[in-house]
Amino acid sequence: MSSVFPGARFLSLLHQNSKTLIQAKQIHAQLVINGCQENSLFGKLIGHYCSKPSSESSKLAHSLVFPRFSNPDKFLFNTLLKCSKPEDSIRIFANWASKSSLLFLNERTFVFVLGACARSASSVSALRVGRIVHGMVVKLGLLSESELIGTTLLHFYAKNGDLRYARKVFDEMPERTSVTWNAMIGGYCSLKDKGNHNARKAMILFRRFSCCGDGVRPTDTTMVCVLSAISQTGLLEIGSLVHGYIEKLGFTPEVDVFVGTGLVDMYSKCGCLDSAISVFEQMKVKNVLTWTSMATGLALNGRGNETPNLLNRMAESGIKPNEVTFTSLLSAYRHIGLVQEGLELFQSMRTRFGVTPVIQHYGCIVDLLGKAGRLQEAYEFVLAMPIKPDTIMLRCLCNACSIYGETVMGEEIGKALLEMEREEKKLSGSECEDYVALSNVLASKGKWVEVEKVRKEMKERRIKTRPGYSFI
Repeated sequence: MSSVFPGARFLSLLHQNSKTLIQAKQIHAQLVINGCQENSLFGKLIGHYCSKPSSESSKLAHSLVFPRFSNPDKFLFNTLLKCSKPEDSIRIFANWASKSSLLFLNERTFVFVLGACARSASSVSALRVGRIVHGMVVKLGLLSESELIGTTLLHFYAKNGDLRYARKVFDEMPERTSVTWNAMIGGYCSLKDKGNHNARKAMILFRRFSCCGDGVRPTDTTMVCVLSAISQTGLLEIGSLVHGYIEKLGFTPEVDVFVGTGLVDMYSKCGCLDSAISVFEQMKVKNVLTWTSMATGLALNGRGNETPNLLNRMAESGIKPNEVTFTSLLSAYRHIGLVQEGLELFQSMRTRFGVTPVIQHYGCIVDLLGKAGRLQEAYEFVLAMPIKPDTIMLRCLCNACSIYGETVMGEEIGKALLEMEREEKKLSGSECEDYVALSNVLASKGKWVEVEKVRKEMKERRIKTRPGYSFI
């Protein structure tokens, strides 16, 4: 063996032995022994360590980035931020930024941190850190210079539901690419609201993009986002115009499976099922979302009896229904009250298609039975579930009990629901609804003393009743 082990051979070994931590550690040792200083190799090794969910692999990755007696290399530091889990990336960056100069950081550092904040499951802490990063890039003057940072910042705010700041970043950008426009339009579409105000804003922004989009053209991603917005508003006339515009741009459903799926979904939700079927049959390539959209469209438009045949065609084409397929179908059955069809579909999930039901599927069945007034059957279904019911499921059943006057069951479920809230020791946005539902059940039985206790507890926990309103 030569005194210096060739870097290309190390890279080959990393690819060959990418499944075990022990082999990666052996390669790491050889890199140290042979004095290899290639950052690309260390970067690959960091990515390998970060892919292993263990504290040992995390320490090894950190040892490559943070040497004992010198500052970390920027490339390796950024690689660690890129490859780590979002929460870990945020923590690593926060620890470094609190102790060291911001001048050490560069454009890619901020892009990776903002990306981690956008993907993080802890939206509260991620939003706080992301706003701090926003202040940093403004202070360093990078926001006006880097289009990539601006687009990532916009995406971060949109993902965390802060569309006001996302739009502020968008409006202040000196130049915009199609990715920037798509991020803003997609942000409006992803955050659904009562009255579909965000969806309408997405459509207005798309019109501006298509007319004068800073010299860039809409992409297939743009069209998928716009079709989603139209699906939320149900504006069939605009949907037809957008379909024509899609044909003009060349993103035909025969060629682009994602645009085709968006058209099927849009026409189905706008009530034009014939057009949805026409687009569906024209598509040469269909993925699982395409079949799911078509099956859901049939159910929503009163032709749920045709969905079993469509699922058979789906299986024959070599595409297997997944969890999302059954969640979408069961949700559609729930909305239109197809109880027997929903129960049969739920039974066929495991027996026929091999899909194990999850909490969303169980919740759809409970809500389906509850809305149909089959409360005892729904209650027994919950007791027989192999998984613990969540608050959303119990809340649906409690509301159904209030509607159908099943006060004994409603009181029992309402108290169980409040007990779950107390155990979790957190105030959810719907907790006031749980108290009001239980209070209404007790009031219908004339238990005014207990009603007073519930109201008193609401005051003690500072839970306010939200006033009702309706859209006209």
